Order: sequence, then structure tokens, then C-alpha cells
Amino acid sequence: MKLGELKPKKGATHSKKRVGRGHGSGLGRNAGRGEKGYHSRSGSKHRPWFEGGQMPLHRRVPKRGFSNYLFKKEYQLVNVSALEKLDIDAIDANVLKENGLVKYALRPIKILGDGKITKKLKVTASSFSASAKEKIEKVGGVVIEH
Repeated sequence: MKLGELKPKKGATHSKKRVGRGHGSGLGRNAGRGEKGYHSRSGSKHRPWFEGGQMPLHRRVPKRGFSNYLFKKEYQLVNVSALEKLDIDAIDANVLKENGLVKYALRPIKILGDGKITKKLKVTASSFSASAKEKIEKVGGVVIEH
């Protein structure tokens, strides 16, 4: 078998409808486009969002709410259990990035209190949850917020 011999299964394809080929074809004269109007002309496209000149839905619906996206602070989250696995005493943004715990060293990092910690660590981050702060200080560690 060669690529040129491949054919679709019988009944899988239909022949193309040849419109506008005379009265006897059943689709002659106006070629199924109706009489006059925009859609009978060439170049007419019916886009799904177009509502025929009526005020479109996205302009009819009232605007509501408020978005503070300009001043929103998005933190990169790291759990205390992840800090426990590192074999380093002083942890900061660069250390977290090198070990793959955060994607960016220069964006804000928040340490969360999920998991247990047994090591005495010096942790520097943008912010800490209350439980994370408590757990780190309980084992004799130091918390530095910047």
C-alpha cells in the first residue's frame, strides 16, 4: 500500500454541494442565499457576536464591582515543612529560588505554617503567617520580615 492509494472508508465523505449551477440543479439562481440583503452578497460574514445592529450584550449588561488588580500583592507561598527539608541554616529568597521552592527571588514570599519543623533556622521573607512564625520561634529559630 502506498500513500497515494489511501482512500476514506465508503460513506465517510460526501461530495461538495455545487451551488449556483443553473435552475435544474435545485440550487441555481440565488444559490440558497435568499433574495436580497447583506447575506446574499459576497463578502458577508456572520460573526457569532454580531446581533444585527442591536446593542450588543457586552454593552447592555451593567458594570459591577471593583478590581484592585493594580495594587494587589501576589505572594509566592512556601510551607514550613519545605524549609525543614533544606540542609541550610539561613534561608532567604535566593536560597528558596535555587532549591526550586519559588519561581522568582525578587517577588514577595510568604511562609505558611503547614507541617512540622525541628531545626533552628534563620528565615528571611516578605511575610509570615502567625502559625509559621510561632513554629519557627518555638524551636529557637529567627524570623526576619523585610
